[in-house]
Amino acid sequence: MAHEKSSDILCNMCLVYRKDGQILVQMRHKSDWPGLTLPGGHVEKGEHLEESIRREMKEETNLTLGRLELCGVLEWDFPDVDHYLAFLYRTDEYQGELRSSREGEVFFIDHREVGKYPLSLDMDKILEMTLKGLFPAK
Repeated sequence: MAHEKSSDILCNMCLVYRKDGQILVQMRHKSDWPGLTLPGGHVEKGEHLEESIRREMKEETNLTLGRLELCGVLEWDFPDVDHYLAFLYRTDEYQGELRSSREGEVFFIDHREVGKYPLSLDMDKILEMTLKGLFPAK
């Protein structure tokens, strides 16, 4: 008999960027998703996707986001989960004083420096989707 999967998980991440090539990242130390990643989190039951990413970003960075651009959806194949989807956004419109949370330290780095850090699961794919077309090579 085949093993039955039991749920859907929706999450989100947002690339906050500056025109000078700086991007906002989060260094997570928790064992469930360690390494350099983008801030974000799970969509709560009954919550709209954009509402969710705005809430998560406020909680994890203290930033209030302006216009959001949906860059893509990443799907993971985990045991016991029907669909595990991450909605990937980006914006250069934000306000507030940057502040880290219990989720991890948040800071801006040059997008070309990301590889100098230990990366979270699929961070390379996440950046490929969210950085696409932003910073043309000089």
